[in-house]
Amino acid sequence: MTEPMISAPTLEGWDLAVSGKVRELYVPAGTPIMQATEVLVVATDRISAYDHALEPGIPDKGRILTGMSLFWFEHLADVVPHHVLSSTDVPAEVAGRALRCRGLDMVPLECVARGYLTGSGLADYQRSGTVGGHDLPAGLIEASRLPRPIFTPATKAEQGAHDENITVEEARERLGADLVDQLEDLTLQVYRRALQIAAERGIVLADTKLEFGHSRTDGALTLGDEVLTPDSSRFWFADTYQDGRVQPSLDKQFVRDWLTSPDSGWDRGSATPPPQLPAQVVEQTRERYVEAYERLTGTRF
Repeated sequence: MTEPMISAPTLEGWDLAVSGKVRELYVPAGTPIMQATEVLVVATDRISAYDHALEPGIPDKGRILTGMSLFWFEHLADVVPHHVLSSTDVPAEVAGRALRCRGLDMVPLECVARGYLTGSGLADYQRSGTVGGHDLPAGLIEASRLPRPIFTPATKAEQGAHDENITVEEARERLGADLVDQLEDLTLQVYRRALQIAAERGIVLADTKLEFGHSRTDGALTLGDEVLTPDSSRFWFADTYQDGRVQPSLDKQFVRDWLTSPDSGWDRGSATPPPQLPAQVVEQTRERYVEAYERLTGTRF
């Protein structure tokens, strides 16, 4: 286990253009970010929850996310184009955690697919009986399997701000019906394919968040960012799944649960930043990410 990479390294030939919650985006030196047809995406070991960057990082997390994303991009290539150009032609300092990618004009929408009811989707359902504008049957509970997967978009907030769940109709009003209908179709195609692959490996894919952009070279709608990782998805154990209770998981929910437990001593509603993650929580989070990687890819980390 290596020391976590937290800060963005200086890379010869590349300018740091954007520093996100987890990833650093570089462009070729001297290239304006909006004109870059090629970018370098580096996954650090930072972890965030509830719009806060947490300390310390999770060792190897960036490598795990990068490896899992590559696995899924390969298995989804016949469903939707993806942004990866190379995982090997990258600076040595970030090998294993960097992807050389097509430059995309990102669509300002979080594209969420849900097959099970939990998290903010459950909260919306309990308030209104709907999620993302979809009417759902009465009587659903924590972790209920939905009659069919649904597309539930959210606004893409700036760092430090909250993403906001919106309805499909609101998304159409903001971005146009044709684009949102295309995003909905691709999101659900990706989810159904991944749901099947995960099930073959004993994993329930409860939900996932995707991001898309238009290629700056040919305008094609392209799958970008990361895909189907423990940061962007909920992975549950198929052999212990039971609705009506919070599921043991192989994803970031473990960290969220600790933050909101009495053990952390943190009041989420206060202005006080979260406490530092204890060594045990860091270790157990890493173990969950490694297990998710190994189960889903069939490869030892």
